[in-house]
Amino acid sequence: MKKLSVIIVGAGGRAHDYSQHIKKYSDRFTVVGVADPISAYRNDLRDMFNIPEENCFSDYREILALPKMADIALIATMDDMHIEPALMAINKGYDLLLEKPIAQSAEDCIEICHAAKAKGVKVLVCHVLRYTPFYNAVKKAVMDGLIGDVVSVIAVEGVGNLHHSHSYVRGDWKNEKASNPMLLAKCCHDLDIIQWLLDKPCDKVSSFGSLTYFKPENAPAGAPLRCIDTDCPARETCCYDVNKLYVAEDGPAFMRRIAGRGFGKHYIPTTEEVLKGLRNTNFGACVYHAGNDVVDHQVVNMTFEGGVTATLTMNPFNEGGRYIRLFGTKGELYANAADTEITVYSFETGAKTILSVEKTEESIMGGHGGGDGGIVYELYQYLVGEYNGYCAADIDISVRNHIIGFAAEKARRENTVEDVREFAAQLGFAY
Repeated sequence: MKKLSVIIVGAGGRAHDYSQHIKKYSDRFTVVGVADPISAYRNDLRDMFNIPEENCFSDYREILALPKMADIALIATMDDMHIEPALMAINKGYDLLLEKPIAQSAEDCIEICHAAKAKGVKVLVCHVLRYTPFYNAVKKAVMDGLIGDVVSVIAVEGVGNLHHSHSYVRGDWKNEKASNPMLLAKCCHDLDIIQWLLDKPCDKVSSFGSLTYFKPENAPAGAPLRCIDTDCPARETCCYDVNKLYVAEDGPAFMRRIAGRGFGKHYIPTTEEVLKGLRNTNFGACVYHAGNDVVDHQVVNMTFEGGVTATLTMNPFNEGGRYIRLFGTKGELYANAADTEITVYSFETGAKTILSVEKTEESIMGGHGGGDGGIVYELYQYLVGEYNGYCAADIDISVRNHIIGFAAEKARRENTVEDVREFAAQLGFAY
């Protein structure tokens, strides 16, 4: 079996998750280089793969300025840092495993797509939900015709109140200019899934949404600007208190790790390192005074070829989780990602059939419900020419699905209905 070599550009949480699976498939992959400005993240992958010190860099420009040293570049930098390393890697002739969203603008997404085609390299975008047992089972039910032709879709992305407060209020995705609109930063997964299930191009899109709750006027009386620095009269009852979420050792592990990022010597920081992170970063801010500007609820309305309609609703006012309802000419399908069952109702028989979903111990907060392992497994087949699956989202189809999101954002801001083909054509992309 041919072994493919990999360099990792951006060694944070997403790269770390993929790396666990790359190591699992060590007969197919070997990691030979890494670049990340945070030494704890960089050194963690160095040690995991025994990467020579001379192939470890603090700046991605350094590793990508060298002659091509591997088959694959895994690009897992922050959203606002995808375009440059992606183009540099493509220019060197690397095939890419590219973290979503592709880039911060439709123009940059299209530029990466055109560059990959011109260079003749393959780019697989990390739409990992396609690879989960849950969405795979939904897709198979549709392909098998269990509900006939799909006429309409209702999809809900329940972000979860704690995840939203961490990532999109206090965290790296709180500001559109620094990252992406919420619809692209979080829901490009969901837009991709809807198009993948329908297997049709989107015709038109409209959208509504705003930042309603996580803002100063909703702060409890007397709440300080920084939750970590000053006692708050609402501390006992506030579910967003940083002492509960970050300082307590039984708090969410991924939140503690990210809050302590850059302040620890290892990938998993100590409580003291977490406290230092809270005192010196926005993770220590009050959720109502965090300087965030992304929407906290949004709905997207879409029409697809043949008159098929779809809606996507996103909000964090829930425990967290996705569910989807498909309405077809022969039946209806309902599926909740938290369950291990999918319900299909047949018009012909009047009966409900329960389809089982393979159980995975990986949650959406760690491993994307099995999706991270799935994409790494198929990456090998995709790159060596042995691929015969239906999950891979190459750069062309991913750009098409990103364009739905960018067009929806334009519609939301300008109160319009956008023709998706016209939107793409204005950017020089044949949708």
